[in-house]
Amino acid sequence: MIRFGIVGFGLHAVRRLMPGFSLAKNCRVTALSRRDLHKAQESARQYSIPLAFDSAEDLCRSAEVDAVLVTTPNSLHLRDVLLAIQCGKPVLCEKPMGTSAHECRQMVEAARRTDVLLGVAQVFRFEDSTARLRERIASGQIGKAIFARSEFSYPGRNHARTWITHPALAGGGPIADVGVHCIDALRFILQDEVTGVGARGMSDEDSGQVEAAAVLALQFSRGTLGAVLVSTRAEYRTPIEIVGEEGVLSADDGLTVGHPINLQLKRGGSVVETEMISNQNAYARQVDMFAAAIEGKSQFPVPGEEGWQNQEILDAAYRSMKRGMAEDVPIIQKQISRSA
Repeated sequence: MIRFGIVGFGLHAVRRLMPGFSLAKNCRVTALSRRDLHKAQESARQYSIPLAFDSAEDLCRSAEVDAVLVTTPNSLHLRDVLLAIQCGKPVLCEKPMGTSAHECRQMVEAARRTDVLLGVAQVFRFEDSTARLRERIASGQIGKAIFARSEFSYPGRNHARTWITHPALAGGGPIADVGVHCIDALRFILQDEVTGVGARGMSDEDSGQVEAAAVLALQFSRGTLGAVLVSTRAEYRTPIEIVGEEGVLSADDGLTVGHPINLQLKRGGSVVETEMISNQNAYARQVDMFAAAIEGKSQFPVPGEEGWQNQEILDAAYRSMKRGMAEDVPIIQKQISRSA
């Protein structure tokens, strides 16, 4: 049983991580940290977590913690991941892994030097919906993929994560927050890499110095054209669609974990096949698979290099918005991640 410590226990931990851990089979949460010790102790009591800290360092050094899950604001990921690595603790970092590709590179290189397992929590890679889309496309069910579209919107005004409109803390608006999910899901489903990106965004008085909505045009190495639409100004929606030469695969809330997904295959404009899929175990599967990698039973499927590659795409998207032109995306050199 792998014992996790959650650094930065907040809204995400309450809404998604703790329900996931409650379904996990090979791990549990034994510690958490918050900036305010009283609030940390209150959260620990509420969720029956044995240890509460007001310091990430104290949590990382605890003998009761086998692995660290970093869920602090994005700008703190570098500090907290390097701290966990320094303490010799395997670390799973929430997305986006950093606020720049340079930060992500530092994390990956530190993990390589010390032979510490580093993963990025791109939870949609653990969903049944994305797995089935990947399998169906790889089998040739819709022929060559021509277009790939992923959207993610949610109402972000007066959001409980007050830091998401502060560029120094968030590193960007919905491109960084949820666009990274869309990008990573398309990379995973298509089993292909993004080589170029063009982006346009809009902001308003409530979004401050970050975008409130954006559209990204992606160029994949095998020719597929991708579209990612994100916003914090629309109701919650996560549609995904892959258009091929011989058919279309789509799901209206294809990335959500909150309710069953209806995956549809269309040919000639008509639905010819449907499949109901549940993503309710995605968060549990993510932490159980990280635990299995710690125990040497398997490789963790989303190593830090994947978070670094996603950040290269995010950086290119923000450069594109600033310069008004498409940007090339560097492809990082990957290596086999440590599994034990």
